[in-house]
Amino acid sequence: MTPRAAKPLAAAAIAQLEADGVTTLIGTVVNAAGLTLAKTVPLRRMGPFADPGLGASPVWHVFAIDQTGIVFGDAIGVVGDQRIRIDLGAVRILGDGLAWAPGAFFSQDGSPDPYCSRGALTRVTDRLTEAGIEAVVGHEMEFVLVGPDGSPLPSHLWAQYGLAGVLEFEGFVRDVTNAAAGSAVSIEQFHPEYGRNQFEISLSPMAPVAAADQLVLMRIIVGRVARCHGLRVSLSPVPFAGSVGSGSHQHFSLKRADAPLFSGGNGVGAMTPEGQCAVAGLIAGLPEAQGVLCGSLLSGMRLQPGHWSGAYLCWGTENREAAVRFLVGGPSNPCGANIEVKVIDPSANPYFATATILGLALDGIERELPLGQETTVGPATMTDEQREQAGIALLSPEQSDALDRLDRSSLLRGILGEAAVDSIVAVRRYEHDTYGDMPPEELADKFRLAWSV
Repeated sequence: MTPRAAKPLAAAAIAQLEADGVTTLIGTVVNAAGLTLAKTVPLRRMGPFADPGLGASPVWHVFAIDQTGIVFGDAIGVVGDQRIRIDLGAVRILGDGLAWAPGAFFSQDGSPDPYCSRGALTRVTDRLTEAGIEAVVGHEMEFVLVGPDGSPLPSHLWAQYGLAGVLEFEGFVRDVTNAAAGSAVSIEQFHPEYGRNQFEISLSPMAPVAAADQLVLMRIIVGRVARCHGLRVSLSPVPFAGSVGSGSHQHFSLKRADAPLFSGGNGVGAMTPEGQCAVAGLIAGLPEAQGVLCGSLLSGMRLQPGHWSGAYLCWGTENREAAVRFLVGGPSNPCGANIEVKVIDPSANPYFATATILGLALDGIERELPLGQETTVGPATMTDEQREQAGIALLSPEQSDALDRLDRSSLLRGILGEAAVDSIVAVRRYEHDTYGDMPPEELADKFRLAWSV
């Protein structure tokens, strides 16, 4: 957006926001380690925040989860500057005089920054459009309520999906729901989860970039409401060692000329041939994509059989132990058939994660990959021989394995770009090299609030 184009839009937006009582604007970006970073400005400075943008060091891309580490390299160091530009079309009111907008990185000459995650998702979405395909994405957000210092809360009445959890935190649930509505965030459902003091929020499907923006905004809303109730929200993949982990599953559907690819065909579950190829692309690329989707130091602790985390590399209709779950369209699913990717956890950058998933699906379509057989039972109930014959593998919980595959992946480098993959590998290897020898309990304690906002 040119300054000439941005100024009238910013002026109109400022006038409306002022009328709504807004005085301060928060702009956010998400870096390779999955950390949400921010700058704030007085509302009158919203125009310059949109164009030319606010300055930020390139090291923003490689801040690490320990709150101190910066992963310097040949391409990122103390020299240089970039611009963070907010999207004026995505501004939302938070309340209490605050508004929010998602940001993206640009070079000083105005060109897109190759390290920018929102830019990467935009590029993948553009590739889908060029191929004649439209994508819609829906995010799920799992989190655990903890004390202000990250300590566990009492859970005497907690039961899996139990009413007691809603009533115990009914003020929090009500205030989150109201705040989301006030920020134009559409919640599909909000319920207690399997783990103690764990909740899940499902968000309405949207276009890919808008959906990732909505997830970031929902995390801000939940974090703000929790503070008002004297609580904090843990977005760690494993808030407490030995307990249930938290996922950040993504659902997506694809259309070509308004015709869905995952229904209306003659394949399994009425998938079309292109829909089957998209699923095949996911399955083929997930081992290399693991470092993006669930590549943090704690991710492997969650990625275990029997935890509904998608630890088995396979696909199945409504199979919650499969890495890729197919949901059939019909009367009980009026939005139509869609695909759920279960391995993603909250440590992942949601823009990179969505770009990866859609990029793999498009790769499967372009290469016309054949879809392997469906897994119709829990993979753990099968013998080793049966799983081998069916081509079902267990994704490695070892961070080093996932990062090595990602680093070597020409496929993921083609989807996200060389710079993006290098930055993800760098921050994750820092985690492994610095803290990889810590026992699980200490890791969970140290990083319980690392991704919190």
